[in-house]
Amino acid sequence: MSSETTIKKKRHKGFLVAIEGIDGSGKSTLSARIYRDLTTQGLPIYLTREPGDTFLGQKLRAVLHQTQKQPCSHAEFLMFAADRAEHFHEVVIPQLKKGNIVISDRLADSSLAYQGFGRGLDLNMLKSINTWAMRGIEPDLVIFLDIDEDTALKRITGTRRTLTSFELEHVQFWKKVRKGFKTILEEKKDRAVIIDALKLPEHVCQDAVNAILEKCTNK
Repeated sequence: MSSETTIKKKRHKGFLVAIEGIDGSGKSTLSARIYRDLTTQGLPIYLTREPGDTFLGQKLRAVLHQTQKQPCSHAEFLMFAADRAEHFHEVVIPQLKKGNIVISDRLADSSLAYQGFGRGLDLNMLKSINTWAMRGIEPDLVIFLDIDEDTALKRITGTRRTLTSFELEHVQFWKKVRKGFKTILEEKKDRAVIIDALKLPEHVCQDAVNAILEKCTNK
């Protein structure tokens, strides 16, 4: 890899929060609740997601719902990486420069868990590309919603009309992804919080908001 992939970790003015978890864990619901609660408290919040908050992200979401022909694992990751680069350029970095708290429904750890642990791609390569795409910026806090695979799949199949290619995977894939997330978070204990996704939504949200406020204060 070129020297560009060894970008030093950068500090920034705002505060970046990644909401992570397997599909069906309640990430989108939690992200919206956090936005509502922190906005009510008068804090500067920006809510975003991956993929989907850029033109590339919208196209990628359409591809993920095209279940008849999916790209190979390498191409799959590179599509996410391209959207991530655009996401940081168009959305994340400008919002951080404004001093906002940026809440993102998924970030780089999802690629490590899904394409790395789930698909078996080289983790060091994925990490290098992610670092390059994100301009050396890492989340100040990662909130992981932990849920067992069977319950997550029941939630998905019971509430969604159409499923993405990931949501159509067998439970063994989900086991690898969930284990991957936990392995990733072990390496960043100082800025990661694991929340039981089976708790009542309001309790999950309160735990997340408390973690964000505590980390923001100590940044």
